Amino acid sequence: MFTLANRKSSFARGALCLALLLMASVAPAHEHSRCAVDDRDREVCLHNAAQRIATLSPGATELTYAAGAGTQVVAVVSYSDYPAEAKQVASVGSHTRIDLEKLVGLAPDLVIGWVTGNPAEQLETLEALGMPVFYIEPRDVEGVASAIERLARLAGTETAGQAVADNFRNTMSALEERYRDRESIPTFYQVWDEPLMSVNDQHLIGQVVEICGGENVFGEQARLVPRIDDEAVLAANPEAIVAGGMGEENRHWLTHWEQYPNLTAVAEDNLFFVPPSLIQRPTPRLMEGTQLLCEKLDIARQKRERS
Repeated sequence: MFTLANRKSSFARGALCLALLLMASVAPAHEHSRCAVDDRDREVCLHNAAQRIATLSPGATELTYAAGAGTQVVAVVSYSDYPAEAKQVASVGSHTRIDLEKLVGLAPDLVIGWVTGNPAEQLETLEALGMPVFYIEPRDVEGVASAIERLARLAGTETAGQAVADNFRNTMSALEERYRDRESIPTFYQVWDEPLMSVNDQHLIGQVVEICGGENVFGEQARLVPRIDDEAVLAANPEAIVAGGMGEENRHWLTHWEQYPNLTAVAEDNLFFVPPSLIQRPTPRLMEGTQLLCEKLDIARQKRERS
């Protein structure tokens, strides 16, 4: 006889089977999905490794190539000039104004945005169209390494990305250890000329100055990139002035300070140029930029010892 108890038992078994079937159908998708948390604390998940990536800033382009995913990049923005292969990729405007029609036509399955560099409304439009947007903007050494690892995860290039991230961490750690006990050099880093701007200690460049044993004379400023004037620099009287200029060979920002012969950095001829792409982009080339800056500050130390 088929009793109520039998019916309940049969229903329970049926419900359990249905649940197991649902779990079985969901599990593979979850198992093979690729998820990473971006620099806006949003988890971005892809069903499969990204094969068509759009990078919407020069830094994002460089980091994606560093993660081993260069061959998957189908769109970049202007000034994406490193590595050289990136110059051959289709450009979809600038980081401040994206050609959405051209970008959508390239059908990316992952868009790499820059937290503070891209127009929010344009990236929101891309998300509304169903394109996953992953925001990055490393603010410290660990952030650079982590960005490479996360991009590699989304692109399916974990082995290559991990090797680059590990090398970056190890090299920056070795530089910090090497210069840890060097005499401090009061340093002004000029990030822009008109208006005149520097960086505080929370900025990645400020952290690089500290790694090299420099004392950032504007390190206590509240703003990440404070606006200052000549009078503020004269009052701070740095022993070294470092500028990146607007190009890889452009030193004219430094010649401006030669009108102040009593400024210690001028009197000691400690006016140093570091190519901006090596220090103003949070990418693995920061290793090279940091080494170069450290060598410049060592020149200032040697002059101090001789005087």
